[in-house]
Amino acid sequence: MTSAETGRLAVGLAAACAVLAVLGSLAALPDGRRTPARDRADTAGPAPSAMTETKAPDHRDASPTPSGGSPSPRRSSPSASPEQLKPSPSPSPRTTPPTGGSAPTPPLTWSADSQAWKLGCDHDYVVAKPPGQVPPPPVPQDAGVWAASQNAVHGGETLVQLTVQGRTDTAVVLEALRVRVVGRTAPAQGKAYAMNRGCGGSVTPRSFDVNLDKDRPVALAVAGSDTGTPIPAVSMPYRVSARDPEVLLINARTQGCDCRWYLELDWSSQGRTGTVRIDDEGRPFRTSGIKGLSRYVYDLSARAWTPYS
Repeated sequence: MTSAETGRLAVGLAAACAVLAVLGSLAALPDGRRTPARDRADTAGPAPSAMTETKAPDHRDASPTPSGGSPSPRRSSPSASPEQLKPSPSPSPRTTPPTGGSAPTPPLTWSADSQAWKLGCDHDYVVAKPPGQVPPPPVPQDAGVWAASQNAVHGGETLVQLTVQGRTDTAVVLEALRVRVVGRTAPAQGKAYAMNRGCGGSVTPRSFDVNLDKDRPVALAVAGSDTGTPIPAVSMPYRVSARDPEVLLINARTQGCDCRWYLELDWSSQGRTGTVRIDDEGRPFRTSGIKGLSRYVYDLSARAWTPYS
């Protein structure tokens, strides 16, 4: 081999080595489609145990972005505690009024005198004592004290003088007067004592008549008379005020029972309505029949009770 040929061979070998070197460098570079396993391990970063845990962003609160528009975030509700998530009990309806309250004051006042006598002089009491132990009859204004001292019961009838008036000048309408019988027994035992032999007179006041022997007694308005001139019966409704009181006379009578009863007075004023109970200082009125009982009258000359004739 000539020297010239030897030179050309050396140059060819050098060129071939250069080409091989370039090809090896290109094979070591990534091709954009795959990465050697060693390179993937080197580029994956530290192992999961050495990393700080982070949460991926939550995209549930973001509405889908409309075509051609910017995303509009949706407002999320604050998180609630387990107690807040429990359903609250529905309020139960109130079935009773609150305690501690007081009923409104009626716009009227009343007073009742159950010891009234007919015409101021005629009345009977039933007393469970013999005549020698019963004191003389009292004057009408002392009838209550006398009856209480003798445990006396109204005999045959009870006259209640009821005075009603408003608390102010505002009118109060008395709508109705009713009777409530709360007890019926056999007539009380004893003797009937007349306060007088009867006094008569030309004046008869208008009143309400009540027959306690009825199953459902009612208060019936009865006309009166003044020396022959009729006095119209009290007609309900009736109006009263502080300046315009009204006096009502109730005559409750019985023949066959020992009755306990009271009155109910319905009223209305300025849109309010109500009912007041009329009784004998918290107790029912009491009236007992005297049919069949011995009856006595007081003889002023003899100063003693004598049989009524």
